[in-house]
Amino acid sequence: MAGHSQFKNIMHRKGAQDAKRARMFAKIAREIMVAARSGLPDPSSNPRLRAALASARSANMPKDNVERALKRALGGEDGTVYEEVRYEGYGPGGVAIIVESLTDNRNRTASEVRSCFNKYGGNLGETGSVSFCFERIGLLNFGDTKFNFDQVFETAVEAGADNVEATPEGLEVSCSMDAFALVRDYLIENLGDPLQAKVVWRPLTTTACDEDHAKTLLKLIDALEDNDDIQNVYANFEISDEVAQKLGL
Repeated sequence: MAGHSQFKNIMHRKGAQDAKRARMFAKIAREIMVAARSGLPDPSSNPRLRAALASARSANMPKDNVERALKRALGGEDGTVYEEVRYEGYGPGGVAIIVESLTDNRNRTASEVRSCFNKYGGNLGETGSVSFCFERIGLLNFGDTKFNFDQVFETAVEAGADNVEATPEGLEVSCSMDAFALVRDYLIENLGDPLQAKVVWRPLTTTACDEDHAKTLLKLIDALEDNDDIQNVYANFEISDEVAQKLGL
């Protein structure tokens, strides 16, 4: 029985990993479709599409999935049109949360997002209700195996970026939202494809969470990220090392 239980546990974990991977591919596919429709379908002439395809490669997304997304973007299949919609609200402990979605049904997505907030003690507000707690910046991530810090830093300065920082994921270049398109295009032209290039919401202030609030908040964020319509979730929470250790983070 012990061996059987161990096998079942392994299969359960593998199933969860496969489901998470499938959701990630679905989100990247939507970004590819929206990027392709927002400009020319040629990556060399469409930096947003090129960045989306780079994200697909970084995630080891199968080539068939990428080609299918591009074909749908050109109206070769069902012609589904995705709309960018933002939701804002407060989570447990008064944490400000911004949710970005690409959806083909605003009513469905709004209902599902509201349900997640309600289930985990949050409160979905109006657009603009928490965005003042964040600033909009451009962010590009270059893998540190291919690039060195000095090379990226010098090129980023030339491009007009604000900062370059080494992170566990690689070298992160940040810039103002207004400069993002110019910085992105310049860095892609001179350094090559980044692992990720997008405009994000960065908290201006943070809200400390105790253990109970942190536990519920993380469940809320997981539930939102598990929704196929949701592309990104941003929150201004801060968890102490002590609480993180208790939660096994």
